[in-house]
Amino acid sequence: MQINPYLTFNGNCADAFSFYAKALGGTIVTMQTHGDSPMKDHVPAHWQDKILHAQLAVGGNVLMGSDAPPDHYAVPQGFSVSVQIASTSEAARVFQALAAHGNVTMAFDKTFWSPGFGMLKDQFGVNWMVNCAQPAVL
Repeated sequence: MQINPYLTFNGNCADAFSFYAKALGGTIVTMQTHGDSPMKDHVPAHWQDKILHAQLAVGGNVLMGSDAPPDHYAVPQGFSVSVQIASTSEAARVFQALAAHGNVTMAFDKTFWSPGFGMLKDQFGVNWMVNCAQPAVL
């Protein structure tokens, strides 16, 4: 079994996934628009360039997403995408990259469980927790 986060966006999924690919060091595997799909004739002209499905591969993990039609979009709340990273320096880099133009809710710093942990809401409204997977040295 594999469980993957699937994020929905308010028309800016392509921008978000390009940002995530750079911040996380991943590769966009799929970025299909409605206009490139068999459903293109069933979608308004202004929706043709919106993302029907995006998939980002990061190591052995997958992050997926799409644009939600305006009447189906809801602001993300009640969850965070949690990222576990082996090295403190890489965790700090990813945290800073994701925080660009976003809102840091807990600065990246040493905790009792980790040499580096932080939380943020990125510029697209998605909550993230970035954790260095090494145990803290007390």
